[in-house]
Amino acid sequence: MLAYRIQSENAAATLCDIDLPVPGAGQIRVAIRACALNFADLLMQKGTYQDTPPAPFTMGMEIAGVIDEIGPGVAGLKRGDRVAIYSGQGGLAEFGVFDAQRVILLPENVSFQDAAAIMIAYGTSHIALNHRARLQKGETLLVTGAAGGVGLTAVEIGKLMGATVIAQARGSEKLEVARAAGADHLVDADEDLRQRVRDLGGADVVYDAIGGDVFKAAFRATNPEGRLLPIGFAGGDVPQIPANHLLVKNLTVIGVYIGGYLKFRPEIVQDSFDTLFRWLAEGLIKPHVSHVLPLTDTARGMALLKDRKSTGKVVITP
Repeated sequence: MLAYRIQSENAAATLCDIDLPVPGAGQIRVAIRACALNFADLLMQKGTYQDTPPAPFTMGMEIAGVIDEIGPGVAGLKRGDRVAIYSGQGGLAEFGVFDAQRVILLPENVSFQDAAAIMIAYGTSHIALNHRARLQKGETLLVTGAAGGVGLTAVEIGKLMGATVIAQARGSEKLEVARAAGADHLVDADEDLRQRVRDLGGADVVYDAIGGDVFKAAFRATNPEGRLLPIGFAGGDVPQIPANHLLVKNLTVIGVYIGGYLKFRPEIVQDSFDTLFRWLAEGLIKPHVSHVLPLTDTARGMALLKDRKSTGKVVITP
């Protein structure tokens, strides 16, 4: 079968022909119909992601498909079940073997592409805004990189939670994507972010996926008792936070990493996924997928992420 793999440490990811995997105890094998790409995949290719598996491994962190084989000791699942799994690896392949405990059974009206596109981006934003920042109805939420994979979900979820959303992105096309997701105010990346946000009354919660100077500007536009969520560093620079400014304005900086919860409080992730898949089935949220590509075009999909030429999610269909 075909799989997009990193075969050895420091090697580039390539499309390989490997043996069909066999599920062990507590595992299932899935015929993969969709796998969504993430910025973390780019970091894995460089070996800089905090949870990069040891080589060799197949890339692809979130998948949807059909159960093809059941391993020993698995109850409550059967061949033919439509499922989604936040797998962490193994998704960019025609088949994959996964822990049955991570399976989410899909509602019939949820497509494989939407299911694969929802878990990491929406899960990160939902846990960040609901569980960590405790975003309240009527507060102002600033989302930077608002047309990206996670930023766009923060715009959508922020509106569902009753916030006024300020979206920052580069260019009119990406800003229109953010507006369609529910943004109330738009700020182009070439504008003075600090001043624009201040003119709009400041931000109570900042959801920042860019880092660097963008985070610094957002930090200075945050209202007293505001909460800042450094989600990622797509701009390349990890910001240094002046602790004295935290004191003066009584600010809180909150770390969020969905993968960490899988290790020490997996029920937080499961509760979030239960809410998100219910919202998806009810039509309250809809993943924005800008590109759908075959497995043979995975390298192109990665390049779209790297060059910021995608909006929302890129989905691979093995």
